Amino acid sequence: MNRRTALKNAALGIGTLSIGNAMAATDAATAPLGAATTNHSTCLWCYQGMPLEELAERGQDIGLKSIELTTVDQWPVLKNYGMTCAMGTHGDFSIGDGWNDPKNHEKLQEQYTKVIRDAADHGIPSVIVMSGNRRGMSDYDGMINCATGLRPMVKLAEDAGVTLQMELLNSKVNHPDYMCDRTQWGAALGEMIGSDRFKLLYDIYHMQIMEGDVIATIRKYHPYIGHYHTGGVPGRHEINDTQELNYPAIVRAIHETGFDGYIAQEFVPSYDDKIKALAEGLRICEV
Repeated sequence: MNRRTALKNAALGIGTLSIGNAMAATDAATAPLGAATTNHSTCLWCYQGMPLEELAERGQDIGLKSIELTTVDQWPVLKNYGMTCAMGTHGDFSIGDGWNDPKNHEKLQEQYTKVIRDAADHGIPSVIVMSGNRRGMSDYDGMINCATGLRPMVKLAEDAGVTLQMELLNSKVNHPDYMCDRTQWGAALGEMIGSDRFKLLYDIYHMQIMEGDVIATIRKYHPYIGHYHTGGVPGRHEINDTQELNYPAIVRAIHETGFDGYIAQEFVPSYDDKIKALAEGLRICEV
């Protein structure tokens, strides 16, 4: 079997599995939604110039439960405000130099051995991982390399009760050459790794740019998704009616899959009052 055939078979396997998943999602969609609760998070990097303490204090008042993409030295600050970090990271985090290149594995495994243990010690549920850029590598080779490098980390995460989540990013506008830029590729990698402690971070902004069809994709691949990020398209600003996505409908579809994790606002506020923009985003995501 050549690599092209193997990749095709992997994709077919995902497609077959997804028929059942999609049927389950359809069943869920016909059931009463009830009082769905959105667990609200936001990403620290979007509020540059605002101290973490201020974001935590003011965020508390509007229903924020988590400030993510924060590191171990910042988690105690969040705890002081009764908050958590829904998606942790580490100080040497890189988007382009990821798990698809075996040259990075030794360094990444050293970093992630520490951050997984730190996350477990601080009660942080998930840690972000990245595929890395292609740099001429085939998608299938990159998938094999990611699986090879991540399996020991996933085993450590299983033992620690932490989930590793690979973010889906667009390679069209923001992150040229990034490999994990399609939901199907990420789901195939998840199937290859075969653990509930490896999931996809489905970034709605990025996937609208890359592939569209957001609600149908969420319904089809939701078993492989462990976390969501928001952002207005185009521009990555507020998620209100100034942009093209219908976020209430998207969040409703997320809840209909049975998802009870965190939805994180990852838009860059354009309002002078950044907390007002964040509060608006939180309310839009309550359906």
